[in-house]
Amino acid sequence: MIAVEKLTKRYGEAVVLDQVNVRFEKGRIYGLVGRNGSGKTMLLKSIMGFVLPQEGRVVVEGKTVGKDIDVPESIGAIIENPGFLLDSSAYQNLKYLAMIRGLVGRGEIRAMLRLVGLDPDDRKKVRKFSMGMRQRLGLAQAILERPRILLLDEPMNGLDDQGVEDMRRVIREYCTPERVVIMASHSQEDIAILCDEVFHMSQGRLSR
Repeated sequence: MIAVEKLTKRYGEAVVLDQVNVRFEKGRIYGLVGRNGSGKTMLLKSIMGFVLPQEGRVVVEGKTVGKDIDVPESIGAIIENPGFLLDSSAYQNLKYLAMIRGLVGRGEIRAMLRLVGLDPDDRKKVRKFSMGMRQRLGLAQAILERPRILLLDEPMNGLDDQGVEDMRRVIREYCTPERVVIMASHSQEDIAILCDEVFHMSQGRLSR
């Protein structure tokens, strides 16, 4: 589903991705582990098309990112801080997002909010959400249109124990035979519980 070939990204003298080669197959959950600055987030951004490499390429469902396509069509993500309309409710945020392509209706939005543990009738503005509530809304945004590819960068940040359990359940159930999930996390427990295969990143290099 995703092929990363000799991917290299530099900023000045700093090499943040160093000849990365990896394949991600559908029907599996992959884990990326490594220290801050190891290249995990940069790899996810490269798959999304947000960052283009100096060398190598990313091929998503047969199309080269940055050449055949700018951003893969069927992709959802939580990378760094999800963007929200801070003076709108969770429901309004998803409603505005759904209006862009018109693929999701009112009932599906409400069901998605319940799935991640949020109340679709809660009028509280996102500005007043806790970090955990924002993480839940970020996941709802990422999977709203049921993308085939889901990229998650530290998805458990700010969640209490119940939130972590809820997030794990949603991620596990989301990975059907036609989808792939790639998750970067500092939590060895989350990686061990959720992931079918784990890759380690250090100084821009990827290894099993």
